[in-house]
Amino acid sequence: MFTGLIEELGVIQQVNRGENYARLLIKAIRVIEDLQIGDSIAVNGVCLTVVNIKPFLLTAEVMAETLTKSNLGNLKPGDQVNLERPLRLTDRLGGHLVSGHVDDVGIITGKKKNGIAVLITILTSPPVMRSIVPKGSIAVDGTSLTIVAAQKNSFQVSLIPHTRQATNLGNKKPGETVNLEVDIIGKYIENFLTGAKKREGISLDFLTAHGYT
Repeated sequence: MFTGLIEELGVIQQVNRGENYARLLIKAIRVIEDLQIGDSIAVNGVCLTVVNIKPFLLTAEVMAETLTKSNLGNLKPGDQVNLERPLRLTDRLGGHLVSGHVDDVGIITGKKKNGIAVLITILTSPPVMRSIVPKGSIAVDGTSLTIVAAQKNSFQVSLIPHTRQATNLGNKKPGETVNLEVDIIGKYIENFLTGAKKREGISLDFLTAHGYT
């Protein structure tokens, strides 16, 4: 489990592709301090396993399905990636709970200045939009952000100067992709309500009448 607070910007050194997997060699400093082989690490919001560690370098494996269902399949040497180590039980939860399992790959369709902030518009799929709530949270390339507004097929997030400097989102341009993970609590609620509609005798009206919504 992660928080969506990016610890470090890593830089891709190599992308070594196998038949049904890839290995990412990433230059990093801070996150390697207490990292061990077998540990998890979030790379652009995707939970990966660390398979090798050297001074200022870590190697993480990416399975074929993850390559196709995230933007990790498009990475090349020189690209910056957002890195975060897993949450410890004693850590503060400064962002929101992020599992590291991507729900969709969004496309940046707009980027404009809004005072000291930058407003980014992201196009995504209907299943993700069902979980989008204005003022709610979403992980964009692993970064915990607040949803400013939502339309039918897209939503906006605002990047303050610190976020633009500390993550790769500051350099993203329209047409580029971002990994999206909606709030895990919202996913559980949607799953519960969807299942409730299918169960005889339980409906959304029933839940409302009994104080569950």
